[in-house]
Amino acid sequence: MATLSGRRALFCVNRKSRRGGQQIDEAEKILRDYDFSLIESPTQSADEVIALIRRYRNDADLVIMGGGDGTLNSGADGLVETKLPLGILPLGTANDLAKTLNIPATLPEACAVIAAGHYRPVDVGRVNGKYFFNEAGCGLSKRMARHLSKGDKSIFGVLAVAASGLRVLQSARPFEAEIRCDDKVTQIRTMHLMVGNGQNFGGVISSSDAKIDDSKLDLYSLEIEEPWEVIKALPDIVRGSYIDSAVVRVLQGREFEIRTKRPLAVDTDGEITTRTPAIFRIVPRAINIFVPASS
Repeated sequence: MATLSGRRALFCVNRKSRRGGQQIDEAEKILRDYDFSLIESPTQSADEVIALIRRYRNDADLVIMGGGDGTLNSGADGLVETKLPLGILPLGTANDLAKTLNIPATLPEACAVIAAGHYRPVDVGRVNGKYFFNEAGCGLSKRMARHLSKGDKSIFGVLAVAASGLRVLQSARPFEAEIRCDDKVTQIRTMHLMVGNGQNFGGVISSSDAKIDDSKLDLYSLEIEEPWEVIKALPDIVRGSYIDSAVVRVLQGREFEIRTKRPLAVDTDGEITTRTPAIFRIVPRAINIFVPASS
């Protein structure tokens, strides 16, 4: 594909992301040097981001978003609807989607990827009407959101996410859930349920068994009774595979229905957006994202 020089780009950057406020000016200069015509807009709420993408659907050739996975998630609904391709500037804490797609972490290299114009169609997940790129989960999600402050993420990055997860586990208790997949019902007792679409989660966990364009979702259930038992999952985390794990159940499918005895908060890419009961579906090849040619 030819380079995208001269194209009109809706430019959305989260100034509150870990590096967004520091590097927005640099990003603008690099992109203008590539001859992009930028329609600038600082990101606000998810509803405002979606409205912006809809407004410029006929006036922009692509959308460039700078921030973390939560920022990218805020534009997912608008991107699926308008079919505008997405360029990613990984300026957040974990940058899980960028890692899954091998998008470089440095700003000049990430801008060069967008300018080169090679894109890849990827799947997205959808839960109760809300789209997600990487994961949606319930169990520890609400506790994580409450414990992890924006300030901690800005200062300590991925280490803050990992530390918060350990603190939350100390007071967590398992819950019962019913999972329906392909007309098969599974009753489980679990500490946390996560439905993944990508390969990287929270900046510290990866899954080599998952693909972001395989038209499938991957469900991971952390089945432990006591918080300390999470150490049994460490070998799985190190090897990046959870097949035959002692404490992590893995299911794959195009749709999961999850029911719990009481409603539990569900996060999508790190932001609480809905509750159980929840229906998770895969939407194949829903968005085109600019990636390195080697990807």
